[in-house]
Amino acid sequence: MVRQEDKAKVPNVKVISSEECVPKHKLLVMDMWFKATKSWHRKFKPTVHVWKLKEEKTCEEYRCIVGNKVEEAKWKGLGVNDHWQQMKGIMMETAQDICGMTRGPCRHKENGGGMRTSQKQLGKRR
Repeated sequence: MVRQEDKAKVPNVKVISSEECVPKHKLLVMDMWFKATKSWHRKFKPTVHVWKLKEEKTCEEYRCIVGNKVEEAKWKGLGVNDHWQQMKGIMMETAQDICGMTRGPCRHKENGGGMRTSQKQLGKRR
Protein backbone atom coordinates (compact mmCIF):
# COMPACT_ATOMS: atom_id res chain seq x y z
CA MET A 1 0.00 0.00 0.00
CA VAL A 2 3.01 2.32 0.37
CA ARG A 3 6.18 2.81 -1.64
CA GLN A 4 9.29 0.84 -0.71
CA GLU A 5 11.12 3.95 0.58
CA ASP A 6 8.12 4.86 2.78
CA LYS A 7 7.86 1.49 4.57
CA ALA A 8 10.05 2.73 7.43
CA LYS A 9 7.49 5.46 8.12
CA VAL A 10 4.71 2.89 8.78
CA PRO A 11 5.17 1.27 12.20
CA ASN A 12 1.64 -0.14 12.60
CA VAL A 13 -0.83 -1.57 10.04
CA LYS A 14 -4.21 -3.25 10.71
CA VAL A 15 -6.90 -4.71 8.46
CA ILE A 16 -10.46 -4.48 9.76
CA SER A 17 -12.14 -7.51 8.21
CA SER A 18 -15.66 -6.72 9.43
CA GLU A 19 -15.77 -3.43 7.48
CA GLU A 20 -16.24 -3.48 3.72
CA CYS A 21 -15.77 -0.07 2.17
CA VAL A 22 -16.24 -1.36 -1.41
CA PRO A 23 -17.41 -4.90 -2.31
CA LYS A 24 -14.54 -7.39 -1.91
CA HIS A 25 -12.32 -4.76 -0.27
CA LYS A 26 -11.44 -4.51 3.42
CA LEU A 27 -10.65 -1.40 5.42
CA LEU A 28 -6.93 -0.85 6.02
CA VAL A 29 -5.76 1.37 8.88
CA MET A 30 -2.15 2.43 9.42
CA ASP A 31 -0.04 4.79 11.50
CA MET A 32 2.48 6.91 9.60
CA TRP A 33 5.30 9.10 10.89
CA PHE A 34 6.28 12.27 9.05
CA LYS A 35 8.98 14.80 9.82
CA ALA A 36 8.19 18.46 9.44
CA THR A 37 10.27 19.83 6.59
CA LYS A 38 11.94 23.19 6.65
CA SER A 39 11.39 25.77 3.98
CA TRP A 40 13.96 25.27 1.22
CA HIS A 41 13.99 28.88 0.09
CA ARG A 42 17.15 30.71 1.02
CA LYS A 43 17.06 34.39 1.75
CA PHE A 44 18.76 36.41 -0.97
CA LYS A 45 22.06 38.07 -0.05
CA PRO A 46 23.20 40.76 -2.47
CA THR A 47 26.78 40.42 -3.74
CA VAL A 48 29.23 42.83 -5.33
CA HIS A 49 29.63 42.79 -9.14
CA VAL A 50 33.35 41.99 -8.88
CA TRP A 51 33.45 40.77 -12.50
CA LYS A 52 33.22 44.42 -13.54
CA LEU A 53 36.80 44.86 -12.28
CA LYS A 54 37.97 42.97 -15.38
CA GLU A 55 37.21 46.09 -17.40
CA GLU A 56 40.30 48.24 -17.67
CA LYS A 57 38.55 51.56 -16.93
CA THR A 58 36.75 50.23 -13.85
CA CYS A 59 39.91 48.54 -12.56
CA GLU A 60 41.96 51.73 -12.81
CA GLU A 61 39.28 53.75 -11.04
CA TYR A 62 39.12 51.12 -8.27
CA ARG A 63 42.91 51.12 -7.80
CA CYS A 64 43.02 54.91 -7.64
CA ILE A 65 40.25 55.21 -5.02
CA VAL A 66 41.60 52.34 -2.87
CA GLY A 67 45.08 53.86 -3.01
CA ASN A 68 43.75 57.26 -1.84
CA LYS A 69 41.75 55.69 1.01
CA VAL A 70 44.74 53.61 2.15
CA GLU A 71 46.92 56.73 2.30
CA GLU A 72 44.28 58.58 4.35
CA ALA A 73 43.72 55.70 6.80
CA LYS A 74 45.36 55.71 10.22
CA TRP A 75 47.34 52.48 10.54
CA LYS A 76 49.47 53.07 13.65
CA GLY A 77 48.62 51.27 16.87
CA LEU A 78 46.52 48.58 15.23
CA GLY A 79 47.02 44.83 15.49
CA VAL A 80 47.26 42.58 12.47
CA ASN A 81 43.58 41.57 12.59
CA ASP A 82 42.41 45.18 13.00
CA HIS A 83 44.69 46.20 10.15
CA TRP A 84 43.21 43.50 7.91
CA GLN A 85 39.60 44.39 8.85
CA GLN A 86 40.21 48.04 8.02
CA MET A 87 41.80 47.14 4.67
CA LYS A 88 38.95 44.73 3.89
CA GLY A 89 36.41 47.45 4.71
CA ILE A 90 38.14 49.91 2.39
CA MET A 91 38.24 47.43 -0.51
CA MET A 92 34.65 46.21 -0.08
CA GLU A 93 33.20 49.70 0.30
CA THR A 94 35.02 50.90 -2.82
CA ALA A 95 33.94 47.84 -4.83
CA GLN A 96 30.32 48.41 -3.82
CA ASP A 97 30.48 52.06 -4.89
CA ILE A 98 32.21 51.42 -8.24
CA CYS A 99 30.88 48.03 -9.35
CA GLY A 100 27.44 47.95 -7.74
CA MET A 101 25.47 45.17 -6.03
CA THR A 102 23.19 42.43 -7.33
CA ARG A 103 19.53 43.42 -7.12
CA GLY A 104 17.69 40.15 -6.69
CA PRO A 105 17.93 36.37 -6.78
CA CYS A 106 18.75 34.49 -9.96
CA ARG A 107 15.66 34.21 -12.16
CA HIS A 108 16.71 31.05 -13.98
CA LYS A 109 17.43 27.60 -12.64
CA GLU A 110 21.13 27.02 -12.06
CA ASN A 111 22.08 23.51 -13.08
CA GLY A 112 25.83 23.92 -13.00
CA GLY A 113 26.73 23.30 -16.61
CA GLY A 114 23.76 23.40 -18.93
CA MET A 115 24.45 22.34 -22.49
CA ARG A 116 28.16 21.77 -21.93
CA THR A 117 27.45 19.07 -19.34
CA SER A 118 24.83 17.33 -21.44
CA GLN A 119 27.11 17.39 -24.52
CA LYS A 120 29.88 15.72 -22.50
CA GLN A 121 27.46 13.08 -21.25
CA LEU A 122 26.20 12.44 -24.77
CA GLY A 123 29.77 12.01 -25.99
CA LYS A 124 30.48 9.42 -23.30
CA ARG A 125 27.36 7.43 -24.18
CA ARG A 126 28.13 7.20 -27.89
